[in-house]
Amino acid sequence: MYLLGYDIGSSSVKACLVKADTGKIVASDFFPKEEMKITAVKSGWAEQDPVDWWKNLKLAHQSVMQKAGAKGEDIQAIGITWQMHGLVLVDKDKNVLRPSIIWCDSRAVPYGEKAFKSIGEEKCLSHLLNSPGNFTASKLAWVKENEPQVFEKIDKLMLPGDYIGMKLTGDIVVTIEGMSEGIFWDFKTNALSEDVLNYYGIPKSFFPEIKPIFGVQGNVSAEAARELGLKEGTPVSYRAGDQPNNALSLNVFEPGEIASTAGTSGVVYGVLDQLNYDKLSRVNTFAHVNYTTDMIRLGVLLCINGTGILNSWLKRNLALEGLSYTDMNNLAAQSPVGAKGLSIIPFGNGAERVLENQDVNCSVHGINFNIHDKRDVLRAAQEGIVFSYEYGMEIMREMGMDIHTIKAGYANMFLSPVFAQTLASVSGATIELYNTDGAAGAAKGAGIGIGLYASNKEAFASLEKLSVIEPDATHRSEYREAYERWKSLVAK
Repeated sequence: MYLLGYDIGSSSVKACLVKADTGKIVASDFFPKEEMKITAVKSGWAEQDPVDWWKNLKLAHQSVMQKAGAKGEDIQAIGITWQMHGLVLVDKDKNVLRPSIIWCDSRAVPYGEKAFKSIGEEKCLSHLLNSPGNFTASKLAWVKENEPQVFEKIDKLMLPGDYIGMKLTGDIVVTIEGMSEGIFWDFKTNALSEDVLNYYGIPKSFFPEIKPIFGVQGNVSAEAARELGLKEGTPVSYRAGDQPNNALSLNVFEPGEIASTAGTSGVVYGVLDQLNYDKLSRVNTFAHVNYTTDMIRLGVLLCINGTGILNSWLKRNLALEGLSYTDMNNLAAQSPVGAKGLSIIPFGNGAERVLENQDVNCSVHGINFNIHDKRDVLRAAQEGIVFSYEYGMEIMREMGMDIHTIKAGYANMFLSPVFAQTLASVSGATIELYNTDGAAGAAKGAGIGIGLYASNKEAFASLEKLSVIEPDATHRSEYREAYERWKSLVAK
């Protein structure tokens, strides 16, 4: 018997089959093999057609079922995770009204900024735990003003994973986590935010029924069963946005536990047990997967746009065409801690929230043509990315978070020993690297949702720890000196 997880990313859609009794991954695949199309009609826009998510889900699903030799009746439950903050709109016949405005679309920024001031900054932060910013509610406000013919046809709004849930079950439901990432949820009243809805003029009728994150949210319909070869009635029993779900996949549930990713952009995600927020809104706070109205569990999310994209830019543009990322990591390791005084500010991928939405771009400081070479540039780039993490984690510590262990999947930047060791040594935290991913986490979340596992500890007992990196006490002063030098450049 298996658990099935779907991960609806902006680059691809992944499916994963997990053995229900052992928790082991037996098959996974993703589609398309090239990056999924993102349409940008204007500068700063980013849209995807939800129909493409469903098409690629079917391809990934068929692949993993074939790889495992699994049948529809072998699937006990299904879990879903998705790219956060996207807006999906459907009419009364459940037809998509327009392409989804996805997470990296920035057109709604002015709407969120105006709402922040009009509702009141203190009220937004104390009730929503965030500025309305560029999140889902503000995206809907843009639609209302600029596409009134679409707005008047809206029956329900959803997040990307809710659309997949609708395609699987025929039912439209959401969760508190989804509503919080959309900035629709008031944490003080434990209800949809009257302030946001009234300010933006959003009818309550647009919101589907709110279901628990863990629990049966619907059952596979006859139509979806035919399309996917599943058994009609199979429960869909878990859904969450990608960053809360990534934390779940690393068994990060309780206060003080930290999860991290370091792909194109980078994330540090920590769990907090009290209503708190950053007064400058440099980090975001959403409901975690185990948040309930009776138990506060919040995910504090630090996002750095300029992470792996800097590494890939160097690969393409530093005459390194014949080198792999492993080769680059090896070269970086040949430069000493601090890269001989070279510092790189990695913020070259748009405005950074951790810098109060400033767009400072990437910059190189201290380069000396007589002593520096590409090894130093590569190390300074990886150190600069780590230092941006530490810069954000200082804010998280100010919010009351004790960062002692950081868990991450063994992938992307965490494949670099320089990156992982620098992060451990600068932060003082132990780094634990695991063999897991978001789709596998969603599958195990589905198991929790049907009561297959008595607890998250049981669900993730099989989580495979691949490596542990302790802080380097011998060179800690050198790491901190390099960080303080870097920080002084950012503060200018």
